[in-house]
Amino acid sequence: MIKIIQQVIDNLNGYGLSVLVLFLGVLEFSFGLYKKRWNKNEKLVDIACFVLPKLVIRPAIAFFGLKFLPAVIPALRNEFDWVSFGWGLLIIAIADDLTQYWYHRLHHEIPWLWRFHRTHHSASYMGMAMASRQNALYTLFFSQTYVTTILVYLGLGAPRIVVGAIKSTITTLAHSSIPWDKPFYKYRVLHPIAWVLERLISTPATHHAHHAATTDDGVGYYKGNFGNMFFLWDVIFGTAHISRQYPAAYGISHYEGDPWYAQLLWPIFKSNVEGSELAAGGPIVKQDIPLVKQDFSVAKQDIPIEERDLVSIRTVHQNNGEQELALKDVPAAAG
Repeated sequence: MIKIIQQVIDNLNGYGLSVLVLFLGVLEFSFGLYKKRWNKNEKLVDIACFVLPKLVIRPAIAFFGLKFLPAVIPALRNEFDWVSFGWGLLIIAIADDLTQYWYHRLHHEIPWLWRFHRTHHSASYMGMAMASRQNALYTLFFSQTYVTTILVYLGLGAPRIVVGAIKSTITTLAHSSIPWDKPFYKYRVLHPIAWVLERLISTPATHHAHHAATTDDGVGYYKGNFGNMFFLWDVIFGTAHISRQYPAAYGISHYEGDPWYAQLLWPIFKSNVEGSELAAGGPIVKQDIPLVKQDFSVAKQDIPIEERDLVSIRTVHQNNGEQELALKDVPAAAG
């Protein structure tokens, strides 16, 4: 058993990561993460976004990039092969993750870019299934893919493999519904480690806050916590929100189940949901449906909502002519 685990770790950037994702995915299903939220359309969104953007587009960019660069800058091939492995790791890690931080952040702050990133936030759950949930065009223009491809051509191929394995592991675990960071907050003796950890890398608590359906509970913070591998960028650039708690609900408050093909290939294919941001003539950014004023003592939980014997029921109703979103916790048996 120990040898098997060691082999997985040694091959993390290859089949090892797939084994890790599969293992955590099985755990999530065992704990009943998805319940009734992972319907046919959501399954198709998650699967299609895993296959096309992750398994086709990004590898294709790297492959053709390495074919194209020799024709453009032939003299620079392996120009950085004198750089030590350690410095290579640092260069790749910063170049990869810092460019993604800004790419990600701009898609939240520039209105006309939001719809390309919207698919990643439409899931009402966190977990392995939605970790790669991205619009194809959003992935096509991933800044970090082009930057790291150039650095590999310059001679930093080996560091890129290692950083890729580490980053994939951190980002996958940050999206997981399993709160592996919870013990660091629970036990006082681990608090010093937690203080460093939550400021250095993305954790479930900090990244789940970014995927929250609302900021009304004091936990959600989708206008910050943009870091992918390193949460340090959020700390440096003033977009960090650390609560050591988990949101009561995830996703987009006005999400109405846009078809999988629209979420994958917008604006090539449009949504048939009237008024959707992805629909023809739809708003660039649709106003969030605010939560009804209530006591959020339950919402400010120390464990994810899926671990409680409750399900979150979102009901839209009219209040003085304005739509509001009510979050009600009811016994799971009633759902």
